[in-house]
Amino acid sequence: MATADQIKALIKSHSDGDDSRFYSIATQVAAHAAKQGHSKLADELKNLIDEAKEAGHLSKLRPSHSTIFINQPKGELSSILSVTYPDTRFDEIILPAKTKTRLGRAILEHKMQSKLRAKGLSPRRKLLLVGPPGSGKTLSASCIAGEMHLPLYTIQLDGLITRYMGETASKLRLVFDSIQKIKGVYLFDEFEEY
Repeated sequence: MATADQIKALIKSHSDGDDSRFYSIATQVAAHAAKQGHSKLADELKNLIDEAKEAGHLSKLRPSHSTIFINQPKGELSSILSVTYPDTRFDEIILPAKTKTRLGRAILEHKMQSKLRAKGLSPRRKLLLVGPPGSGKTLSASCIAGEMHLPLYTIQLDGLITRYMGETASKLRLVFDSIQKIKGVYLFDEFEEY
């Protein structure tokens, strides 16, 4: 069955008229159903998606590198990572012009990464958001994920940091392995408290 985040993302992409994102998420729902052992449902969903594609509903299909992964962390990661699919955009919030420009530049680099790589460069992959509580760090990360059409993975530091150094290192390794495997925006939130 589809997760709550997948259902919300399906509705949001449909209301935005973003067919490629809609079908990408629908395909992920079908794959999730197959993993859960619901092969009949998965086949029916896949057939519906294929029929829609054949009917020409994907004329505005984005490149395949923009596939959005929506999945819930499993196992030990579920106590460390939480995932949301934000739809907040920068034009919906108030930011200082300097901050908006810097964040906009990082997003532009992400969108133009093929051109950057053709010139031997790579887009920014890390940002450090600094400020007192309530200054908009988490909201900014949510906007970045929304602008890039990526899920936002928030690392729960209270589940990550333990009194045993080896256990903390093991959990950090799990997070960084996830970062390598699953495309998204990863936010180490409330880090300054530790």
